[in-house]
Amino acid sequence: MDQSGTSEVGEPVEGELPAAGEAVQFDLFGMPAEAPASKDEARIKPPRAYTGGAVSQPDGAGAAPDADTAHLPADTPKKRRGREILAAPPSPDLLALAAELPAQIHLGTSTWSFPGWNGIVYGDEYSNSKLSREGLTAYGAHPLLKTVSIDRSFYQALTVTEYLRYAQQVPEHFRFIVKAPMTITDATVRAERGEPVSMNPCFLNPQMAIDEFVTPCLEGLGAKAGALVFQLSPLPDPMLAQPAAFIERLGEFLMALPRLPDGTRYAIEIRDASLLTPRFIRTLKTAGVRYCVGIHARMPDPLRQAAALALLDGEPAGPLIVRWSLHGGFKYEQAKAKYEPFNQLVDPDPATRASLAELAARYALAGQPVVIAINNKAEGSAPLSCMELARAIIEAYARLAHEHEHEHEHEHDRKPTPADENEKPPHSGA
Repeated sequence: MDQSGTSEVGEPVEGELPAAGEAVQFDLFGMPAEAPASKDEARIKPPRAYTGGAVSQPDGAGAAPDADTAHLPADTPKKRRGREILAAPPSPDLLALAAELPAQIHLGTSTWSFPGWNGIVYGDEYSNSKLSREGLTAYGAHPLLKTVSIDRSFYQALTVTEYLRYAQQVPEHFRFIVKAPMTITDATVRAERGEPVSMNPCFLNPQMAIDEFVTPCLEGLGAKAGALVFQLSPLPDPMLAQPAAFIERLGEFLMALPRLPDGTRYAIEIRDASLLTPRFIRTLKTAGVRYCVGIHARMPDPLRQAAALALLDGEPAGPLIVRWSLHGGFKYEQAKAKYEPFNQLVDPDPATRASLAELAARYALAGQPVVIAINNKAEGSAPLSCMELARAIIEAYARLAHEHEHEHEHEHDRKPTPADENEKPPHSGA
């Protein structure tokens, strides 16, 4: 679900804002976090001292009340209260588009609980809380949407049960992008409006990452876990002033993580463009970790980030992991106010789309998986952005495939030159 009051480095989270008059708790990016169960829980607390072991939560913890049923009269039929979420019927054009997209390309959105997607993804209008709990089945029935970014895991570690519930709602070909908890990926403890107040003792704690993120995620999602993303929050200035020391620490953290099963990869997404250096990329390569292309106001354009990928891979070696979070020049709350209810493309960004299409087509032609998640705040409606990006990828893929075929034909038809003749080995027995 989308939230207001965010800064330009915030991320959306599923859940609902507190009612008018209640105190609003802001997360580390200055964004309202999910409403706590009591006022005592609303107080800002530093990360606890980690002692090992996964954090257990009651089944369904953190779920907001279902706005579809909370105010229904007592005699409302049970069938209406528990109505199934319907998928929007796909058009013939959409089915054809999905069929033409290369199978190893997974497009999707950042979260899925948006009532404004009625008629685009969902077959009726439902509350965001109901969509958050039960909407993935309808989302997964969309012929083009084959991935989704679980962003609420960034704000609170999820349980095996919660991950399992998500996995059970989607088809076998579906792949999740999952964000690690901010208690592991932010170097500072922050106050209500996002200002840092102290250093975070849990930052880049590998055992905590294993117990509270990697293990429950893999046990719950299984083979549907596509990318486990550590989105590093903006670093404090003293750390940025010593990039070599930080990158060494990051490398030690990554090397301490367990090996993943085939088809699942770790990825690092950053919010400090100054870190995007050869040293940083070499560290990821040594650890076998992917660089997540993050399209965001704080980061360079996709072409510069593609250059970093070229350093990591040489030739496309994949998988390609992309999160398109925000339209250039906007803060999150500005984009939210302009784009809500996220049912149309308000600010098309053909330049970014073309860059992503070229990248995706090159990796797909090399036989590598591609996973791209798009936020509503990229152009106005994430599912519609996926459709336009799919068209651009198909065009780029066809063009590049034709160019490669033409190059191979040219090489085959090329007549030998004198230099070629001189390179031939001498005939035996002469």
